Amino acid sequence: MKVPGFVLLLNFDHYRAAATSVATIVLSAAAALYAFSGEGSVQWNSAGLIFVGAAVGAWLGARYMDRVPEHILASTFAVVMAVAAVRMWF
Repeated sequence: MKVPGFVLLLNFDHYRAAATSVATIVLSAAAALYAFSGEGSVQWNSAGLIFVGAAVGAWLGARYMDRVPEHILASTFAVVMAVAAVRMWF
C-alpha cells in the first residue's frame, strides 16, 4: 500500500515509489530480524534458502523495471491488488 500512497499523495513516479518502498521494507525488516533473532525464532536454513531466491528476483526486478512502461506497471499493480482483495473477501 506504500507504493500507491507515494504515487497518489507524494506525486512520485512508479519507479521512485517502488524504490522508496523497498528501502522502507529493508529497514523495518532489519528491525524485526533483530528482535526475532534475539528470541531464537528464526529458522536460518529456511530463511537463507528463501533469501537467495528473493534476492535474485529483487535484483532482476529492480534491474529491468525501467524497461516496463509506467502505465503497464500501474495497471499490473492495480490488477494484483484487485485479485488480492477478492481473495481476501472470500
